[in-house]
Amino acid sequence: MGEIIRFVPKSELERTRLIREARAIYESIFPSDDAVGSAQHDRRE
Repeated sequence: MGEIIRFVPKSELERTRLIREARAIYESIFPSDDAVGSAQHDRRE
């Protein structure tokens, strides 16, 4: 009975989706140090 329902505007949902998509693109172009380090480690073996 004490539930609170929060209204999320469509613009906020779209903004969140675009940010998530942009981060994925950035990560595919500039992988984090962890991903680069493990890839280099795999090549040495």
